[in-house]
Amino acid sequence: MNENPDVRIGDTEREQALQALGEHMGAGRLTVDEYGDRSARVATAKTRAELTALFVDLPEPHPKFAASWATVAQPAVTKAPATWADRPLGQRLVAAVIPLLFVGAVLVGVTTGFWYLIALPLATAAVGRSLWGSDWERGRQGRRDGRRRLGERDQS
Repeated sequence: MNENPDVRIGDTEREQALQALGEHMGAGRLTVDEYGDRSARVATAKTRAELTALFVDLPEPHPKFAASWATVAQPAVTKAPATWADRPLGQRLVAAVIPLLFVGAVLVGVTTGFWYLIALPLATAAVGRSLWGSDWERGRQGRRDGRRRLGERDQS
């Protein structure tokens, strides 16, 4: 890999360097004083060059550097929102019946006075929720997020 020595390092690289220095001290390659001196320099190191200079005279293990941002950065892949065709047939049927039951319950309630029938579509929705759990509402949320993402893409 083509590593740029001027790239700044982070805490992860410093921790790896300290672990590697500890292994070298445990193997007898470094004295306690050398370990203390190099550990202090690890803590103040800002670039890859400063960190690798501490390991020039030591065999592996050395700290590993993450790939640079330019090689790691890739466009984000967004998952398409769920469509009704992706849903199980039973879930689609129950979701289609609920509005019909609601309209029917209102019509029957107005004409006959049996207003308790309004509980029928609510009970059907509760059964659907118990059968399909959070997936019952996920499509609605996904569509809202999908519209928001499409709107953001249109603006940029």
